[in-house]
Amino acid sequence: YMACLPNMVVMAPSDEAELVHMVATAAAIDDRPSCFRFPRGNGIGALLLPPDNKGTPLEIGKGRILVEGNRVAILGYGTIVQQCVEAAGLLLKSQDIYVTVADARFCKPLDGDLIKRLAKEHEILITVEEGSIGGFGSHVSHFLSLNGILDGPLKIRSMVLPDRYIDHGAPQDQIEEAGLSSRHICATVLSLMGKPKEALQFK
Repeated sequence: YMACLPNMVVMAPSDEAELVHMVATAAAIDDRPSCFRFPRGNGIGALLLPPDNKGTPLEIGKGRILVEGNRVAILGYGTIVQQCVEAAGLLLKSQDIYVTVADARFCKPLDGDLIKRLAKEHEILITVEEGSIGGFGSHVSHFLSLNGILDGPLKIRSMVLPDRYIDHGAPQDQIEEAGLSSRHICATVLSLMGKPKEALQFK
């Protein structure tokens, strides 16, 4: 919801190492407001920085590709990126499907070049976020619409939180209940690829 504020920088780290860099990024921004979100829970052991490292400011509005694939691209925002990477591994192992996984890093400003590349080089684009409808996925769809990319053959889906309250619990249990786990992502990919029987294996 912060992305509706003019000139706001909105970002979300995918792990604790990215969190360090985004804290440094926020500290370096002195010409506009900025914010970032990091959920409760344990890290994933990704913090490989020296103890005295205070992080490196990121280029504003630039994401990154974590896994190179073809046909299908998954664009994650925030810590849900870990579920996206896990889903790519499951699809490769069980279905021999190579999926591209990208970490958006920023909801505002969006990485337009990255989004255009994913849309151009893939048949399917799936956005995944730990947010409600009207969030990151909506911003991506709006960008694609303004650039005429939705006029083509691209299949796009947004995976977001359901429109109901999720019971308090462990983060992973909440992700499962919300339908945003790696297996749910796999099922979405396979359904869009016209493989409903294979998709049922992950539901």
